[in-house]
Amino acid sequence: MCAKKVTIREVAKRAGVSIATVSQILNGKAMKFDPLTVQKVQAARDELGYEADHLARQMVGKQSKTIGILVPEITNSFFSTLVKGIEEELLHSDYISMLCNGGFNGAKEEKALLELAQRGVDGFIIASPSISDEVLKEILQIKKRPVIVLDQKTTVERSDEVATDDFNGGLLAAQYLKKMGHTKVAVVVPDLATVNIMHRLQGFLVEFPQALQLKTELSKNGGQAVVAELLDQKIEAVFALSDELAFGIYLGMRQNDKSVPDDLSVIGYDDVEMCRYVTPALTTVAQPIYELGKQAADLMVKRLADPTSPYVKRILPVELAIRGSVKVKI
Repeated sequence: MCAKKVTIREVAKRAGVSIATVSQILNGKAMKFDPLTVQKVQAARDELGYEADHLARQMVGKQSKTIGILVPEITNSFFSTLVKGIEEELLHSDYISMLCNGGFNGAKEEKALLELAQRGVDGFIIASPSISDEVLKEILQIKKRPVIVLDQKTTVERSDEVATDDFNGGLLAAQYLKKMGHTKVAVVVPDLATVNIMHRLQGFLVEFPQALQLKTELSKNGGQAVVAELLDQKIEAVFALSDELAFGIYLGMRQNDKSVPDDLSVIGYDDVEMCRYVTPALTTVAQPIYELGKQAADLMVKRLADPTSPYVKRILPVELAIRGSVKVKI
């Protein structure tokens, strides 16, 4: 015989509070109540073994407790770390995520977002540059779902945003190369550079306005493809605007029987885990990737709890992680 399902009324009775209080505390609005009240409700829930009926809650409260996440390439270490941060923070507030990998395919990503909206996700965290402003406006204004925009996408009206200080990141890279005595430098730029990547370039050009700019696809293959020109131009040091590009440059140098940093100094951007494992370890501009994800999730939970609050833009700091890929020019 099946055990009787514990109701929210029983939790309220055990905690000595109203049903409305229990409902709000268990649905992500605990910050509105005294910590002692929250503790009593959570203790009653655990003692009675109460489990929320998510389907009923969605039908009554119009919430699914799920968040749609869109990234362009989950195999990229940056995005996998980002998603880990998002998911951990969401779980703290009893939300789960539904992840879509867009593959830099605008049509695929737009379809995924609209399908997720049809399936009732409460909001979206978007870290892809391919989504059009028209689709974002449809989600915000027609589907009426909140959106958190990460630094892969320009901000849109009526959305919160989390980004890192990319301009300063580019400046830090340039200042370090100048400090190490390099003068003939290049910067590797993706063909379809996003706003945040352009900010990195702008920061770098403050110190090296005449730097050689090489455009390529944003991938290891793209980094590998520019090595021949770097060698032909006798470039001393290169700033790759992502670690993926830098890893490709490493491979291209080996294929040309050249080494980093003896024949070419390299600085990357992001500080993904692999930077510590390549040889030499990659000097790079370190973004707080995991924290970026957590901050995005935190903003989403707060937006769902208080939809009318002012929109927020958070800018996280970056720093230079100095390792072994830049030599002192004698």
